[in-house]
Amino acid sequence: MRPTSDHEGERPEDWEAPGAALVRSAATDVIPPLADLGRVHIMGIAGSGMSALARILLERGVPVSGCEARESITVKGLRALGADVRIGHSPSHLDDADTFVYTTAINPKHEEFRAAAAARSAGKHFLRRAAALAAALEDKRSVAVAGTHGKTSTTSLLVVAAQACGVDPSFAIGGNLYETGKNAHLGNGPVAVVEADESDGSFLLTRPAAAVVTNVEADHLENHGNLEGIFAAFELFVDRIDPAGIVLVCADDPGAVRVGEYARSTGRRVHTYGTSATADERVSDIVTRADAVEFTVTGPLLGQRRVRVGSLIGEHMALNATAALTLAADLGLDVTTAAGAWAGFAGVRRRFESHGEGGGVRVYDDYAHHPTEIAASLAAARQALAGGGRLVAVFQPGTYSRTQTFAREFADALATADTAVVLDIFPAREEPIPGVTGATISDLVDLPLGHVVYEPRYEAVPERVAELARPGDLVVTMGIGNVYLLCDGIRDACAARLDATT
Repeated sequence: MRPTSDHEGERPEDWEAPGAALVRSAATDVIPPLADLGRVHIMGIAGSGMSALARILLERGVPVSGCEARESITVKGLRALGADVRIGHSPSHLDDADTFVYTTAINPKHEEFRAAAAARSAGKHFLRRAAALAAALEDKRSVAVAGTHGKTSTTSLLVVAAQACGVDPSFAIGGNLYETGKNAHLGNGPVAVVEADESDGSFLLTRPAAAVVTNVEADHLENHGNLEGIFAAFELFVDRIDPAGIVLVCADDPGAVRVGEYARSTGRRVHTYGTSATADERVSDIVTRADAVEFTVTGPLLGQRRVRVGSLIGEHMALNATAALTLAADLGLDVTTAAGAWAGFAGVRRRFESHGEGGGVRVYDDYAHHPTEIAASLAAARQALAGGGRLVAVFQPGTYSRTQTFAREFADALATADTAVVLDIFPAREEPIPGVTGATISDLVDLPLGHVVYEPRYEAVPERVAELARPGDLVVTMGIGNVYLLCDGIRDACAARLDATT
């Protein structure tokens, strides 16, 4: 159960962790009115969440500036929308700004971040991304998608379903939709569909009219301390959901079920989905094809129907689609139209995204960065294999602390592939932990000799994968860092190796 407290942001002592203050403060952060933001400066503006926020603010007519470490397609796109984006970081960027927006991915020792924090005394706003997004969507009825995994896919499917039904929702997604090429949009309709991020407690800045909890597992322990800390945060999140709104939880996930039980104890309307016999909306007959997942769903909100979702594969994607369809039904959308829109769904970038074929080797990329996500992605990829093809996993661990905490779990998940290539760690904001490298994981992977490779040289990965792969194999890159940038190189290296041997 949730901690006993007179203050919504408090929590038990065993929740304490290096980032505990970030989580604790989220429930009490002040969200200013949109009209008070003035000129907004966004540090790291090309990140998935930050660029989504920037798009919505620009569509609201808010002047936006930002900075990034390097040029990119995203930077160019934001400039085309009117953002003043500069390459490189400097405290001088704050001179004309009224509001500074940050994420916890920024090292608090960074000079620009420190200058912005100091500027609060001069009356400037200092907001985390979720607070600024809440201000930007202040007049919308928000539907929040929360959970350790599956948020981006579920949010994307719900957005496409709503658009197919003639609704123009606002949305903020952690990945670009292929249909629109966008990760955010300010819609004309009254509804906003947003990802609710639990990693640093940002979801405690939302007050959704309805929400889904896809699953709850141990993750981001640098902020939450332990699993009980994570549950405490999710219970605080439930407290912020409109008492009249639906709380949709996955009946297959023990963590989500526990959150649902708490929601039910508060008098909220709880509805479940999943393959479990106890689910209100029950999923069955799941079939993964090379380019889609098909399944049957039966329940009081959805009736009985066969659903096909293009581009996404695996049981976990069938569950995400069911969550989205159930939310669509609860919003009053036509379920047949909503589900029909997914037959030709083009997918979401970095969610089992195809990068083509080279030398008879198919190459995909997936954002999987937690052991459970990796296991699910590889299980789905295994089903998509044809003939005698093998599965090659290329994994870039994200952060030293996560590698140290979940090394055994990562290794066990990677062992479900036929061959595993492990890169060195993408550090994000963290300082190195002595002795913790990609080898911390690769040394534990239980695969035959020669089928586990630790390759610390990022630029050497494509050729190394090409040496291991053969025609008919499927390669999937995974991780939160820049591993996806290797996909085209892997494909081309596989093609060149085949040409050289024929």
